[in-house]
Amino acid sequence: MDNEIYQEDEICVADAKVRKRQEDNSGQQTVVWTSPDGRTTTSMGRPRVQFNPESIKGCMKKHLLPILTISGVVGGVVLGLILRYVRTDTWSKREIMYVGYIGELFLRALKALIIPLIVSSLVSAIGSLDLSLSTKIGLRAVGYYMTTTVSAVILGIILVVSIHPGQGDDEGITRVGAGRNITTVDLLMDLVRNIFPPNLVQASFETYRTKLVPPKLDVNDTLPPKEEWDIEGEYTAALNIMGMVMFATALGLSLSRLGHKGKPLLDVFQSLSDASMVITSWLIWISPLGILFLVAAMMLEMEDFSVMLGQLGRYFCTVLLGIFIHGFIILPSIYTVLTRKLPFRFLANMFQAYITAFATASSSGTLPVTFQCLEEKNNIDPRVTRFVIPIGATINMDGTALYEAVAAIFISQVRAIPLSIGQIIAVSITATAAAIGAAGIPQAGLVTMVMVLDVVGLPAEDVTLIIAVDWLLDRFRTMINVLGDSIGAGLVYELSKKELEQLGNVNANGDVERPSNEINMDALESSKM
Repeated sequence: MDNEIYQEDEICVADAKVRKRQEDNSGQQTVVWTSPDGRTTTSMGRPRVQFNPESIKGCMKKHLLPILTISGVVGGVVLGLILRYVRTDTWSKREIMYVGYIGELFLRALKALIIPLIVSSLVSAIGSLDLSLSTKIGLRAVGYYMTTTVSAVILGIILVVSIHPGQGDDEGITRVGAGRNITTVDLLMDLVRNIFPPNLVQASFETYRTKLVPPKLDVNDTLPPKEEWDIEGEYTAALNIMGMVMFATALGLSLSRLGHKGKPLLDVFQSLSDASMVITSWLIWISPLGILFLVAAMMLEMEDFSVMLGQLGRYFCTVLLGIFIHGFIILPSIYTVLTRKLPFRFLANMFQAYITAFATASSSGTLPVTFQCLEEKNNIDPRVTRFVIPIGATINMDGTALYEAVAAIFISQVRAIPLSIGQIIAVSITATAAAIGAAGIPQAGLVTMVMVLDVVGLPAEDVTLIIAVDWLLDRFRTMINVLGDSIGAGLVYELSKKELEQLGNVNANGDVERPSNEINMDALESSKM
């Protein structure tokens, strides 16, 4: 054996056998036992760990991006703290803008990919699937989303009732900002209105909402109930993601029904989706630099670290505890039970998406990175990811649901308003609905929070009690939202493997032609910076 190296002979006195250990170039050890009568037996030993410059270089190259991302987060925290305490006076908003400018450019580039990715991914995924399989995948995804959202709400209620962070009054809590005058009915109706946008171009950058105009004060200087106020409609600068998802879903279904006639247009969306992923691969390599300056600016924006003490600190820790229990115990357990696979490698491969979600505080803005991690690192079928993830980024908001349930009961505790079992159940139902209606943009949960407060009879202005820490909680719950979307995609893929393989066989037959939706990975690798 040319490749074998005989390292040593050992005499085992206990059983009077001669042992010869040999090792090939791969590092795998083979132990040959020879007894006194000449008979031999072979057993495989543990591979000998070898350290050489080439293996270390290969390991560093493979894990370079996660290492750079972690360095970006740590560097951002250090830079932010240094800049914060290097001078006695506070930093102005303009100065903070200068610090976070590079991070802002990175965030804007990510957001520019949201519409091309959502529309092209949904259309190409749904259009390339059989209608019955699309229905199965959709039902599995929605079933998972509803289960995890309800479980998050229940967990949040259990924690806030058990820990009771709002014990006392609001004397030590500083109100920040102002509440929005709106009713629960108007919020629900606006949610449905935005599913059907009258103008798709306008839906790309504006969202409709109802505006209540207070009338003049009466003779007693009091305002009538909000239901009697004048109603106006207005558009605000925010992506109407639900309207875009609805349009892309309908277009994908129609192309699937058209078959060969719809294939040319389907190929266009497939090419747009692949091109968007190539651009994503470029952006990911500059993400550590963008994250560094985003985190540094975030540290400078924080007005006072003492806000984390007292009641708001207990509220913050309660939400954070619920987020981590849900994200790192409940969701992985669901994945393990249904797929019979350990989730650790899957979760580790999504690290880049978690960090991006924390830095951007936007699940929609993290979509490009989520796609890349799922398809390239976890090898999830693109037909599943591009169907499930855009919908999940729209309606699956586990972190937001948990936060809104905790926040509503926390505010009622601060106000010393006891809640009955019926009111707590109403909070859970409303928090679930509010989470589904929350857009995947920073701090959208504060808007839908009005619905939950209205259920327990609290004024909308009370949302200002928690705004002081919401900016930081928003980043953690966005991270869990992305984690939940990712686990959902992996779970649906595992449950749909057989159907996808059968569809692949059909594609090989010329009678039913469906595009494969697979990205040329060689092209992606060559396009990376």
